[in-house]
Amino acid sequence: MRNVFIMSLFTFREALVRKVFIFFLGISAFILIGLAAAFSLIDTEAITQFANPEGKDKMIREIISSLQLIIVTPLAGLCLLLSIFASSSFIPNMLEKGNIDLLLSKPVSRTQLMLGKYFGGILVVFVNIAFLVVGVWSIISLKFSYWEFNFLFLIVIITFTFAVLYALIVFFGITTRSSIPGMMIAYLIYLVLSPVLLLGKDKIHLLTESEIIRTLIKGLYYIVPKTSELMGSISLSLVMKAEINEFRPIISSFIFLIVIMIYSGYLFNKKNF
Repeated sequence: MRNVFIMSLFTFREALVRKVFIFFLGISAFILIGLAAAFSLIDTEAITQFANPEGKDKMIREIISSLQLIIVTPLAGLCLLLSIFASSSFIPNMLEKGNIDLLLSKPVSRTQLMLGKYFGGILVVFVNIAFLVVGVWSIISLKFSYWEFNFLFLIVIITFTFAVLYALIVFFGITTRSSIPGMMIAYLIYLVLSPVLLLGKDKIHLLTESEIIRTLIKGLYYIVPKTSELMGSISLSLVMKAEINEFRPIISSFIFLIVIMIYSGYLFNKKNF
């Protein structure tokens, strides 16, 4: 585990050197400055002046919940899109001639190298996502003097969703030595395939009577990571303090992550460099 930890820190430092971390951080800071400027124009007293004293706290909670609901969807999507872009080159860079030769000469196994790159990429994204989400939460909380900690759970769900997609990026990075295929597949799943399958599994009977197509759609739904549900209903339930009634998207996505990482490790150990 020590070698994995060292490789993770090495990947984090690589992100700093390649300006990936700074680029992500800069975009997050720009968003926070814009939100702070927008919220500075809001007069909280004017909003709550018509509420009776007993109902003021409830009204503030409802306002904060509504603001979080408006912000959470585009914020979560932007975080994930930036995360995929920022991390897609870590594995291909490691596999470049010279880099991989140097790393394999060290007393570290290939599995440890791969896991170090994987967890290092997650660390880079986690820090940036935490900076952005905590920043948004602080702006809203300071403005209304009301601290709703459930919003911070968004850090966990976005990072987990990224970790699932990053497993695919690692897989394609190992098999193709390129950042483009993994990045495109991750975008395809997040933006197209997962939303379509989520809608299709319930509405497919309206579109076709073919049992083969229906079975195919449902099969794909259970195989493909449930990013639409992770970033949609589950994240909103966490933010809005609602009960999560369906854990299958989390469990199946986690199983997908483990399977892909095990197979990626197998392929990486079999490769000749």
